[in-house]
Amino acid sequence: MTPGSQARPVHVPMSQFAVRDGELVVGGMKLTQLAARVGRTPFFAYDRGLLRARVAELRAALPGGKDGIKLHYAMKANPMPALVGLMAGLVDGIDVASAGELKVALDAGADPAEVSFAGPGKRDPELHQAVASGVLVNVESMRELPVLAAAARELGVLARVAVRVNPDFELKGSGMKMGGGPKQFGVDVEVVPEMLAAIAREGPDCLAFEGFHLFSGSQNLRAESICEAQRKGYELALRLATEAKLTVRFLNLGGGFGIPYFPGDTRLDLTPIGENLALLQQRARHEMPQASFVIELGRYFVGEAGVYVTRIVDRKVSRGQVFLVADGGLHHHLAASGNFGQVVRKNYPVAIGNRMGSASTESASLVGPLCTPLDILADRMELPVAEVGDLAVVFQSGAYGASSSPQNFLGHPNCVEVLL
Repeated sequence: MTPGSQARPVHVPMSQFAVRDGELVVGGMKLTQLAARVGRTPFFAYDRGLLRARVAELRAALPGGKDGIKLHYAMKANPMPALVGLMAGLVDGIDVASAGELKVALDAGADPAEVSFAGPGKRDPELHQAVASGVLVNVESMRELPVLAAAARELGVLARVAVRVNPDFELKGSGMKMGGGPKQFGVDVEVVPEMLAAIAREGPDCLAFEGFHLFSGSQNLRAESICEAQRKGYELALRLATEAKLTVRFLNLGGGFGIPYFPGDTRLDLTPIGENLALLQQRARHEMPQASFVIELGRYFVGEAGVYVTRIVDRKVSRGQVFLVADGGLHHHLAASGNFGQVVRKNYPVAIGNRMGSASTESASLVGPLCTPLDILADRMELPVAEVGDLAVVFQSGAYGASSSPQNFLGHPNCVEVLL
C-alpha cells in the first residue's frame, strides 16, 4: 500500500458456512454433491441450522420471560412454503401482505391469533378472508373499516384491527424508508385520531381495536437508529392511545434490522437494541400494562441463511476483461444484480463455491445469460480463476430472491429452491 492510501473496503467473511475440501458446505453437504442432488442449476438453497441459530441468537439478545418480545416473521422476505413452515415453529407469529401469503401461513400451521395482515391495497375479498380467518388486520385506510365491519356482521365474528401508523419520523440510515413524509403505507399520524374515532363508531360488536403497527424503514445496520425509532414509536403509540382512551394489547414496533451485503458493511450489534427494548418494557408495565411488544423481521431471519448457486457455462475475455457467463442471473436474483432498489450498484459477496480458498485469482465479472447489460451478478470482483462447469455462489441470498425477481423474463427456466 502506498503512503497515504487507504485499504479498499471488503465484505465481511461469510463465516456462517463451512468449507470442506475446497468446497462450500450448505446444510452439511458439499456444493457439488448438493448441485447433483438438486439435479440442475440455478437454485437457491436455505440452511435450516442457520435459520434456527438466527432465531435463537435474537431471542437471547432480547428481553425474555412471560413479558418477552414476540418475534414475527415477515414472510414477504421469503415465502417458500417449506421455509415458512419451519419459521412458523420457531417464531411467535407471521406477518403477511396478501391473501396468497395468508393461505401459505395458515397452511404452514401458523396460529391465526398471531398472524397480522398489512398492505396498502387490500382488496375487499382479502379483508373478508382475513376476518373469517381470525387474523389481525393492520388497517391502512378509512376505506377498509366499513368493509371489515360488514364482513364481521355477516360472519358473526369480531374483526380484529390495529392501526398502521405512518409516523412523522423516519428510520435514519435505513436502506428503504417506509415511514415519515408522504407514504402509501399506513395512516398519517395526524389522521389517526379520526381513524380511532371511526373504529369506535362502528361499534365493539364488530371491530375489536388491539393496537398499533409502526414500520418506519428496513435494512438498517445502525443500532442507535433502530433504538431511536423504537423509542419514538413507543412514545407515539402511548400518546395516541392516551388521547383516545384506548387499551393497547398489540404494539408492533417494526423491524428494520439489516444484514451486511456490501463492502464496508458491518453486522448489526443486537446488544443496545435488547437493552433499549428492556427499558421500554419497564415503562410499559405502568403505561401500557396489557401491551405485547412485537418485532417484525424478514431478511434478518432468513437473508444470511441462503445462497444462490449458478453454473458457469462460458468464459469470455473482452478487451482484457474476463466475463464468467452463468446460467442464472437477474431473472432469478434481481437484488444481487443491483436492480432492486440500489442507487449505485454494489457487489453482493460472491465466491466460486467449488474453488474456495484457491490461491489463483483474477478480476472477473460474473454475468447471467440474459440479453441485457443489466444482467450482472458480480462486477470486476477478485475471484478464483474459474472455468466452464464451476459453481458460482451468491451469498446473503435467503431474502428477496426468487419471489422478488422477474423469472419469466426472456423465457429462461425458473430456478429451484431447496431447504436443507
